[in-house]
Amino acid sequence: MYFIKPTDPNPITPGKAVMLGLLCLIWLGTGLVGHDPWKPDEATGFGLIYSMLQSGDWLVPALAGEPYMDKPPLFYWTAALFAKLFSPLLPLHDGARLASGLYIALTLLFTGLAGRKLYGENRGWAAAIILLGCVGMLVRAHQMITDLALLAGCAMLLYGFAYSQERALRAGVLIGTGVGIGFMSKGFIAPVLFVLIAALLPALFRNWRTRSYFNSVGIAALCALPWLTVWPLLLYQHSPRLFADWAWTHNIGHWLDYAKSGPNKESFYYLKNLPWIAWPALPLAAWTIWQSRKRLAQRDDLHLPLAAFGVMFVTLSFVPHIKEVFALPMLLPITLLATASLSSLKRGAANALDWFGLTTFALFAIAMWWGWAGLLLDNHAKITLWLKDYQPGFEPELHTAPFAIAIIATVLWLVLVWRVGRSMRRAVTNWATGITLVWVLAMTLWLPWLDSGKSYRGMVASLKKAMPQQYQCIGRDYLGDGQRAMLHYFGGLVTQPDRNERCDLRLIQGDRLSKPLLDETRWKKIWEGSRKGDKNEHYRLYRKVG
Repeated sequence: MYFIKPTDPNPITPGKAVMLGLLCLIWLGTGLVGHDPWKPDEATGFGLIYSMLQSGDWLVPALAGEPYMDKPPLFYWTAALFAKLFSPLLPLHDGARLASGLYIALTLLFTGLAGRKLYGENRGWAAAIILLGCVGMLVRAHQMITDLALLAGCAMLLYGFAYSQERALRAGVLIGTGVGIGFMSKGFIAPVLFVLIAALLPALFRNWRTRSYFNSVGIAALCALPWLTVWPLLLYQHSPRLFADWAWTHNIGHWLDYAKSGPNKESFYYLKNLPWIAWPALPLAAWTIWQSRKRLAQRDDLHLPLAAFGVMFVTLSFVPHIKEVFALPMLLPITLLATASLSSLKRGAANALDWFGLTTFALFAIAMWWGWAGLLLDNHAKITLWLKDYQPGFEPELHTAPFAIAIIATVLWLVLVWRVGRSMRRAVTNWATGITLVWVLAMTLWLPWLDSGKSYRGMVASLKKAMPQQYQCIGRDYLGDGQRAMLHYFGGLVTQPDRNERCDLRLIQGDRLSKPLLDETRWKKIWEGSRKGDKNEHYRLYRKVG
């Protein structure tokens, strides 16, 4: 029994489609260029990309000259190609970050296509807009991180599953390619999700026990096979030790060791954090499930997102070292479930969400303009004093182009929220325009302030100025991966482990209160410093006496 998709009383006209497309483009493009790699994830990711460009070795990911076998290299390949392609126009890090824009564009595209396939002609834009509006997407979608390529692969996978009962070849190619992209970006998590979703759908729902569905799964496995084997085989031929380091130490063995310890506090991370990461899609998805709770078996349009969310929630809750960015794939099925709610959402609930969004983003915009003006005018308001204390040494300047863009974005937001017609889509559209406004203000008015606290450029320049002209090598202690990467990029400095103290220079990372770790009769401190406003990371450079 197939669920009949309701007709939409407010169809998407060509004019509305253009406006929604511009909204997606503005949200997507803002923040991709114009700032340095930020700590911690961007710094490490770009370090791998930069090493690839410097060494010319595209097979083995490396960080500042040392193999770094945490993940396969698809995202690094893509980012390196973008960096090289746009190098005449953009700094390498900005060019590389455009790869993130590509993968997020693919994610929005395939999420929209899946929404249209499952819920009707006019639901594609709604699905893309709901995903765009999720709070957890705002910052992460604009960073150089491999999770974005995994997200694009998962979106392609879900779109393929939506066709698996009708067009086996198309579905299989899409699913297999999505699995392959996910595997080559983040490792084994994408194939695990594919196997579990493919098994759970026919196990729970009779409608999925069809020949076309099983043909789709078989074709998907064949299409995924080259993605799953070519790079690992090449890596194994190049170095069995590096292959084992990637496959076992950083992946399978790491997971098994973590599983042996059993559930811990990290396993409940998403129960506490998913409500804000997936806001406002999560309450809309919950409404869909609640309203259809007595006929879920008949709602074949809900089977795929329900099964996918269940698999992702359980699987991702038991990966080692959980972070909120790992939740990004879960936003896809939540978004699809939220899209299903638009035809049945009560007008009162839609209006409440609408007014909550308008009020929230109006207050955010006012606070951002007020705080920026306070810094520029150097007044003594509490917010200004707090901002100065948080980022000491920052000198604000009025930049005409970003200021004009911020003014235009604010005026356009006021016009749009006033002109958007009454419909169930109004709430999610206004939310998406509000979150886009806040992001545009952050990446125009506030970008210099943010970059001052998150970039390593100034700290590396200060360190390099204090270094002797001649030295043999730089040893390191407690130096993080991101810091190693930025030393390499901004200063051309490569550090190395030096347990035997053979190097004549030694760089130590700690905090301001750390006691000297070296014998002061044999080592002389020649520099110490940190990033502006950073009270946690402090660095000391020593030179061997004599």
